[in-house]
Amino acid sequence: MTLDTTRPLLGADDPAPVTVLNPDSNHPVLLVCEHAGRAVPQALNGLGMKADDRDSHVGWDIGAEAVTRLMAETLNAPAVLQSYSRLVIDCNRPPEAPDAIPESNHGVSVPGNRALDNAARVARVREIFEPFQEKVAEYLRQPSRRMVLAIHSFTPTLGKTSRPWEIGFLFRHETHASTHLARLVQEARPELTIGMNEPYQIDDESDWFVPQHGEASGLPHSLIEIRNDQIRDSQGRAAWAETLSTAINRYLKEV
Repeated sequence: MTLDTTRPLLGADDPAPVTVLNPDSNHPVLLVCEHAGRAVPQALNGLGMKADDRDSHVGWDIGAEAVTRLMAETLNAPAVLQSYSRLVIDCNRPPEAPDAIPESNHGVSVPGNRALDNAARVARVREIFEPFQEKVAEYLRQPSRRMVLAIHSFTPTLGKTSRPWEIGFLFRHETHASTHLARLVQEARPELTIGMNEPYQIDDESDWFVPQHGEASGLPHSLIEIRNDQIRDSQGRAAWAETLSTAINRYLKEV
């Protein structure tokens, strides 16, 4: 497959890499959604993939953008959304990580990511990754900010392993925001199975949001993972947005 690697990567008809909701809001909570989008720059020719594969959970976090938008609307909070597929570059990975620009993901081949030269990688970092991270950092610096939350989704199974949690709160050194929010969600919906540091654990080599935004800012933070079968339809997305928004409002009153 031949890719156009001339600069710039993004053309006039490509979407901007970042969308900010409620940009003038002084709400204390910043919402972030790194895997909101599934766009692919036109120069990358669909990454050589079938559209169905790009549109599956392989290419984005199903339902996460919609939940983030509903939460931003309910709270009138600022939200920073990433427009491009995680297969172009994963904005929740260090850019040098092996899976930041994956050649395959969950067994699905990504031909457009094979044998990339340094210039092609740098273009994705410069035009997609860096503008997104800079916008998140800009909103974290606002004096009104008291907490930052990233919204993600995960699959009900990984391989043959079932994932029983409807929601997980991921953290590392700063534990209070995650444990407090988890308690509030559990009180509101006692039927839920809530995972702490599930469905995976945070580390410097494969994660960006928690180390580079949450911990670096010194603010309470959590990476929230919602199982995607819970948010595939509008009713489920609305229910989870309401549950989380209510928990956030209670958190802000109690802390």
